[in-house]
Amino acid sequence: MDMDRVARSAKQVNGAIKQAVGKAAGDAKLESEGKADKVEGQALNAIGGFKDTIKDMLKRKK
Repeated sequence: MDMDRVARSAKQVNGAIKQAVGKAAGDAKLESEGKADKVEGQALNAIGGFKDTIKDMLKRKK
């Protein structure tokens, strides 16, 4: 597993944790920051998956 994928997943998990802590503490700003981090991690994972698919397709053509 490449380190980029680990970092993207960690961003998603950290965002979920931050969101939960913000919700539990009643801190709307922290909760929204966590939600944004979580969504960013999901988007980065989708982009990474797309890149991996393209790389695999290019390898098969060779």
